Amino acid sequence: MKKSIIIILAAFATISCNSLLDIRTEASMPATGIDYSKPENIFLPVSAAYASMRLSEGWAQNYVGVMEIVSDDADKGSTEADGPTVAELDKFTYGPDNNNVEAMWNYFYNISSAANHAIESMDKYAAAITSDAGQQTVTECRGEAKIIRAYAYFNLVRLFGTVPIFDRTMTAEELASAPAQEPEKVYEFIYRDLDDAIDVVPESYTELKGRYNKYTAMALKAKVALYRKDWKEAARLTDLIIASGQYALMSRFKDAFNVENEGGKESLMEIESSDMGQTSDPLPICYYAFIQGPRGNKEPFQGWGYKVPSQKLIDFFDSRGDAIRKKVTLLVRGEVVTKGDTLFNSCTNPYYNGKVYVPTRTNNRSYNAYGLDHNMRIIRYADVLLMFAEAMANGANITLTSGYSADMALNEVRTRAGLPATTATLDNIYDERRAELALEENRFFDLVRWGKAAEVLGPLGFKAGKNEVFPIPAAQRQLNTNLPATPGYSY
Repeated sequence: MKKSIIIILAAFATISCNSLLDIRTEASMPATGIDYSKPENIFLPVSAAYASMRLSEGWAQNYVGVMEIVSDDADKGSTEADGPTVAELDKFTYGPDNNNVEAMWNYFYNISSAANHAIESMDKYAAAITSDAGQQTVTECRGEAKIIRAYAYFNLVRLFGTVPIFDRTMTAEELASAPAQEPEKVYEFIYRDLDDAIDVVPESYTELKGRYNKYTAMALKAKVALYRKDWKEAARLTDLIIASGQYALMSRFKDAFNVENEGGKESLMEIESSDMGQTSDPLPICYYAFIQGPRGNKEPFQGWGYKVPSQKLIDFFDSRGDAIRKKVTLLVRGEVVTKGDTLFNSCTNPYYNGKVYVPTRTNNRSYNAYGLDHNMRIIRYADVLLMFAEAMANGANITLTSGYSADMALNEVRTRAGLPATTATLDNIYDERRAELALEENRFFDLVRWGKAAEVLGPLGFKAGKNEVFPIPAAQRQLNTNLPATPGYSY
């Protein structure tokens, strides 16, 4: 994924505005200076939508806090005094004024805004482009932008439940009066976007290989289907992905997270980062890995130390004899990492997230820039296999194309991890998701959709009927009085 999308983005940023990494409001993209009759310009607004997904330094801290530190697999990390509002997430003491929660509201709506602009731009290209090939590109790019928009709303509905839907660029007045929609309406909207994309985007790209394709849309829709308990659709889509032969597990678990394998055969959806060989210009790096880098270590192998593996996760690995995944998932203070970097005893925390480890030999910058070349893995093929197993174990009745069973899918993941075969019961699948996808921003949401959050997270402060969703930010309710108060929270 690393060399492609961003190169076009950089060119677009040069000719249009200072930075397309900071899309803040609806309709903020350049409205003039673009020749809509030129096919080579068609991808530019889609490139900007991709850029809106990339986590800046601040976004990254908020993201890991809201998406993973609330789970039982991760602790806040860093130092006790650092990040007090992130500590609120770790202890479930946050409220509507928590800045991390509000930042995630803004972040995902910014992505939606950029996608809306890209979708509307396609209408302008369609009116101006005369070639059949250009029209086909317009159609594909529109579908691609809808995948990005669907991703944004999937996270918004998971995080906040009842949220407004903006399917076009809007005026400030319209934004300030938009009604919130119930979760089922949001899920229907996401399904429509992904169905539209599945119908028109290609199965793969010969250039710009980091772009989201038909299988990306299918995998994302399958993931959404799990939240709707639409087992038949989840099974149908994951079965087709398996049958396609386009994806496979890397032979070794650790290889799924290596920089050199980004955009590889195990990856269906990533958020891209690259230093593009630059040594000083921050465009267009992503701080996701840096935020989780070892705190207090020696440069350049250091970061802020957020989202560290919890003792509960370590005990879970040990209870299963899950040595391979434990070794990859944990960086341990005082040990030498496989590729030569050392976590010195000066590190603040005893453990760090090994899945975002990037060898410092890849850092070509003139300052501490640990992990800035790391892509965020959003959906891996292992997740597809486990989604298929879960849907089938929940009774999905479909005509299979892949020839797989739930047992086969589950055990393919286990075999790679060096574990013996087992039966695909729901409990076994739940445990396998935890082990395989640990620290990849799935655990909290899985517990909620399984109805197990109160049981598992209750000792950490989780309250049933309240903490399944985050509060709509107080600042947003002041801007838009049609937004409801989230039950269980004091405004």
